[in-house]
Amino acid sequence: MKVTVVGAGAVGASCAEYIAIKNFASEVVILDIKEGYAEGKAMDLMQTASLNGFDTKIVGVTNDYSKTAGSDIVVITSGIPRKPGMTREELIGINAGIVKTVSANLIEHSPKAIIIVVSNPMDTMTYLVHKTTGLPKNRIIGMGGALDSARFKYRLAEALGAPISDVDGMVIGGHSDKGMIPLTRMATRNSVPVTEYLSEERLTRVMEDTKVGGATLTKLLGTSAWYAPGAAVSGLVQAIANDQKKMFPCSTLLEGEYGLNDICIGVPVVLGRNGIEKIIELNLTEAEKEHMLTSSEGVRKTNGLLDV
Repeated sequence: MKVTVVGAGAVGASCAEYIAIKNFASEVVILDIKEGYAEGKAMDLMQTASLNGFDTKIVGVTNDYSKTAGSDIVVITSGIPRKPGMTREELIGINAGIVKTVSANLIEHSPKAIIIVVSNPMDTMTYLVHKTTGLPKNRIIGMGGALDSARFKYRLAEALGAPISDVDGMVIGGHSDKGMIPLTRMATRNSVPVTEYLSEERLTRVMEDTKVGGATLTKLLGTSAWYAPGAAVSGLVQAIANDQKKMFPCSTLLEGEYGLNDICIGVPVVLGRNGIEKIIELNLTEAEKEHMLTSSEGVRKTNGLLDV
């Protein structure tokens, strides 16, 4: 199992580290345009192998896509990160050009690869890959919902005063501060609805804190977060590589599901060796359906800025 991560920045390096530590891939290639940067990250990570007990080979390359040939899964993290006060949508002009070029180069050398998109604005970048590569929809996956759901579960556990392993919850919709839909109605603690434990006011706060989870970290760190995004990607990669049939909310191309067409947006999917093996249609309330429609309108507005 060969995995390529494009972008050796904080998110890309975290992706590579978590994938290697889980020890299911034979090789991870990190590619970056900055001379020597990916090579340095790879060497540093390989020097942790004996300490962390993994045998995955990590290779760094400078802009040489031939070294990515034969990859089973490729992850696109390249692009500029958010700065404090920036929205994900403001990144589109620069990141669209980068993602378009990167995806074309990856497919040239690994035509059977499954692509996971991390670059922001994530839903729109996922849609761009669909429009420019012509790959089947099951092989193009946007990471956002997996990360947003992890942040939702963190906030739920915090509110409940519970270990996070007790908590389950999901975020659907667009990967943006206004577009996320944390499904508080379906969230549970050991199968018991969290509505049994938390007031409506507290749940509203959990929901709002989840929506600005990325912006909160960007303000604190001065740049985008990287540990949780890297962990989210590694979970998706592992589910695909090991054919786990696990369910994650991911950005995927909808063709009638949830009443939406020609849009990539976060919904629960089953991931296995073929990538997205099934789209799960939740039985949403009328209010949740309305939120989904509003979220999709925001994504379409950003999509309209693409030159495709």
